[in-house]
Amino acid sequence: MNHFSYRGLLVCLLLGASLRAPAETAAQAHPLQHYSFKVVEQRPQSRTHFVQGLQIVDGMLYVSTGGYGRSQLLQYRFDDGVLVREKHLSPALFGEGLTVLGGRVYQLTWRARRLLVYRRQNLAAEGYFAIPGQGWGLTNNGKELIYTDGSHHLHFLDPVDGRHLRSIAVHEQGAPVDRLNELEWIDGEVWANVWQSDRIVVINPDTGAVTATIDLTGLLPRAERRQGTDVLNGIARNPATGELWVTGKNWPWLYRIVLTPIPAATAKSR
Repeated sequence: MNHFSYRGLLVCLLLGASLRAPAETAAQAHPLQHYSFKVVEQRPQSRTHFVQGLQIVDGMLYVSTGGYGRSQLLQYRFDDGVLVREKHLSPALFGEGLTVLGGRVYQLTWRARRLLVYRRQNLAAEGYFAIPGQGWGLTNNGKELIYTDGSHHLHFLDPVDGRHLRSIAVHEQGAPVDRLNELEWIDGEVWANVWQSDRIVVINPDTGAVTATIDLTGLLPRAERRQGTDVLNGIARNPATGELWVTGKNWPWLYRIVLTPIPAATAKSR
């Protein structure tokens, strides 16, 4: 090897090490947190609810359900479970995630490339925004809408006109996390169900890094499962109390849970 080649190789190695160092240092400084759960309360819900979106706002529980010909937007009083309002979607639309921001309720559709907009006061339809692909989960950070499309990306929209603002890729220890589904904004981070799994991941909305993972295996007991019982889906934090509620598609219960840390050495691998 001549001197030029050796010096070039040395520079490349040093440069590579310098580029890797911050990421490795950051990973060591902020290790992935692992959690299990404990159920502290459960409330009944209809097994007919193919839950796609869930949010608690001002004492009201908003639920979006899916299925062609049976998708709905539902508003319940959270304290006693009384149904206040319901909207049936067109049979051509498959309901997905929802979020409440200001005076509006927003509801995604799956393949129709529409984000439906309702007046919060009475759930009267105001129109829709076009989105470029599928709609899965939806939340907001107080000023922007955040949605998923089944990939490993979070997309940020202007809530006034639906304009796309930016997208970020979600990764867990360097690997992309796809099938991001129902979303909830909690304490400055995005919580997301991972479709067809018993996991919730907690995402830094600035970097896309997963900061924590929650294992909800066994939440719905085997004895409670029926034909048609589907996967875990639905996260709602009650802003009045800080309580965390979760559920699934065609599940009979909403569960209030508290998280219990799992030592990294005993946590399941991704």
